[in-house]
Amino acid sequence: MIALRALVLLSLFTACSEGRLASPSPSGSPSAKAPASSSTQAGLASNSAASSSSAGAPLTSPSASAFATGSALLPPPAPSALDLAAFPQIVGPDGATLPQTKDRPELTSPAFKRRLDLLWQAIVENDAALAEPAFFPKAAYELVKDIEKPGADWKHRLLKAFGRNISEYHKKLGDDPKALTFLGLDVDEKRVKWIDRGKEGNKLGYYRVTRSKLRYSEPGGKERTLELTSLISWRGEWFVVHLHGFK
Repeated sequence: MIALRALVLLSLFTACSEGRLASPSPSGSPSAKAPASSSTQAGLASNSAASSSSAGAPLTSPSASAFATGSALLPPPAPSALDLAAFPQIVGPDGATLPQTKDRPELTSPAFKRRLDLLWQAIVENDAALAEPAFFPKAAYELVKDIEKPGADWKHRLLKAFGRNISEYHKKLGDDPKALTFLGLDVDEKRVKWIDRGKEGNKLGYYRVTRSKLRYSEPGGKERTLELTSLISWRGEWFVVHLHGFK
């Protein structure tokens, strides 16, 4: 009897070792599926890991943000399709320049991102006219500055300096600027300040941030920066007023 039991146990052990006994399925019946090959299992694990990674990754595309329109949330248009004249709207239906607001500009604004792209394109192509949508609007400057003939100051001092700076930066990019990749703008949030009326020769307040950095990379991956000296706000959006220096 003992010898018979030992023989049965030995047979069961041998069957398990050779994989001839199938584990029961959740329904209680033996599973009919053959074990997956090692390559299939690796593929499944890879796909699973990729799915988990995608599910947990933060949304960084433009569609991740939204504009509020009434009670609905609509994704912003592609940056290249933005009507920058509407972000912000400068002139009202009556033709008068709309007033300043105390809305703090967002660095993630699609309009601001588009303006930065135009600024970079202007530097690469040595064409300041391409970046005029990124430059502080003349109509706004005429309301802001408490000086005689602010429009002339805007045109003959600020805009001319902007054009010179574009050319200076173009030369700094080297012989093949189109091979460079624009990465974005580094801004020190501690430098973002509201400038009250009466300071810096102004009649109106505005947000200002100084000494930001345009960051780009060379083909080999080395990163470099160019200074963006001063941005000021108008109706909740950032604009360049001094690209390199305060002259």
